[in-house]
Amino acid sequence: MEKNWLKSYPPGVPAEIHVDASESLISLLESSCDRFPELPSFSNFGASITYGEFDRMSRAFGAYLQNALGLGKGDRVAVMMPNLLQQPVAVFGALRAGCTVVNTNPLYTARELQHQLADSGATAIVVLDHFAHTVQEALPHTQVRHVIVSRVGDLLHFPKAQIANFVVTHLKHMVPDWHIDGALALPDLLHEGSAMQLRHGVPAGDDMAFLQYTGGTTGIPKGAILTHRNLVANVRQTTAWVKGVLEEGKEVAIIPLPLYHVFALTAMLTYFALGANNVLITNPRDIPAFLKELKHTKFSAMIGVNTLFNALLNAPGIEQIDTTSAKLFIAGGMAVQRNVADRWQRLFGMPIVEGYGLTETSPIVCANRLDINTYTGSIGLPVPSTEVAIFDEQDNMLPIGATGEICVRGPQVMQGYWNRPEETERVLNADGWLHTGDIGCMDEQGYVRLMDRKKDVIVVSGFKVFPNEVEDVVAMHPGVLEVAAIAAVDEHSDEVVKVVVVRKDPQLSADALIEHCRKNLTPYKVPKYVVFRETPMPKSNIGKILRRVVKEEEMRAGQGGDAGYSTEQAA
Repeated sequence: MEKNWLKSYPPGVPAEIHVDASESLISLLESSCDRFPELPSFSNFGASITYGEFDRMSRAFGAYLQNALGLGKGDRVAVMMPNLLQQPVAVFGALRAGCTVVNTNPLYTARELQHQLADSGATAIVVLDHFAHTVQEALPHTQVRHVIVSRVGDLLHFPKAQIANFVVTHLKHMVPDWHIDGALALPDLLHEGSAMQLRHGVPAGDDMAFLQYTGGTTGIPKGAILTHRNLVANVRQTTAWVKGVLEEGKEVAIIPLPLYHVFALTAMLTYFALGANNVLITNPRDIPAFLKELKHTKFSAMIGVNTLFNALLNAPGIEQIDTTSAKLFIAGGMAVQRNVADRWQRLFGMPIVEGYGLTETSPIVCANRLDINTYTGSIGLPVPSTEVAIFDEQDNMLPIGATGEICVRGPQVMQGYWNRPEETERVLNADGWLHTGDIGCMDEQGYVRLMDRKKDVIVVSGFKVFPNEVEDVVAMHPGVLEVAAIAAVDEHSDEVVKVVVVRKDPQLSADALIEHCRKNLTPYKVPKYVVFRETPMPKSNIGKILRRVVKEEEMRAGQGGDAGYSTEQAA
């Protein structure tokens, strides 16, 4: 196929990247630790650990897993923690022991956790004590034999560590009671592991590094098999893309998205490969605390999602952030709305650079050029060694400009879904093309435009309406804080557009919003129903609005349930 996107590549970005078949994340980790031993690798709550310290801690963790717990190649280690210094230590330590990491959302219920642990076959779990009670409840129905428990302050310095642990446990009462026989304390494990030998059985490129579960926004989460080669390839692709802007050993990157999510994971791996200081934000939903951190940090890069950038823009004091050192604001995980992008650029004089990826692609597939000076509305160009094509429903490749399903082929594409051969066959064809489930198109210059999720498309009298487009227009109204566009049933049509809105202006009416939409949308795309929601939108672990949940709550509200909505609707 013709790779028409290559003619739009920035200077210095190669068409292909080379990934040695034997290269693993271990070699990538150890290379950075060797080259930048005195530089800070991770910072959190005002404390930092250098690359040298990180090397020793992760080595000790891996040695303990091997020698004391008897874990190694083929064993799954679940890591259930928010962004704290100990999270990457546990992840890299498990990888260095030869294990496979199962990233786990700390906010899971016992039922959700039980499913993931049982499905993955995890035999060990590392958990923050805040969530140990959930592990306790799920444990009897899993294969987990070893539980390692950490406290918030475990890797902070004295006396900050003791103060943090005392405050969250005894003053804020954030740690529910739990009891797990034989649970191991992380500090004890690191101390004992430091005297043990780490056996180096270097993983092959095709060995499983992560069993990364999909978000489960459209059903039961599935474990995507991501090999060392998949992740190394995506790090190489991403570093090739940013190398002209970011410099080795000189960057400070803000990581507010959870590291158990694949977007944040690969961003962190990329920054780690560049010798950057990864500043971990434990709770980005605490916007005042997040702003305080940003005001006191001279940072050069930050990742985020549309809802996070929007929340920051609406926070008092946002204009006080010093962005004089900033080089990149990168967004992924969901479409960036034009209104958010424009407001951000007006405030800081820099655009939000949007990219695109999936759990199944480790995750980066496309990215905008870093030298853009305005919002493009595109998810960018395929990154090096990546092919993107648009397919129809009969699995035929469509011509440039046609709309269909975005499909991807490249070294970052997963090996399949764990224990789900039928699901794997459904999304991965014989030629290696991954069907993403996203609808989009590609122009003559190779730029890809994302329209929506295939399952979310609304069909109005035979015409397809993409919720992203409707949401983008509704969000342009100054009285709107958040919006979700969903399908609704109507007596005159199979489906019509309904928007559920969280207001910024409490006086905003449904009629005013409909009029705004009529000025900016073709008639069949204009919402027929507007419902105002009084509570925040349900969101995924990275802040993506969950349309499926919104729709379910709407249905319950229609049946007399309480979904937190006001009764005002458009006529």
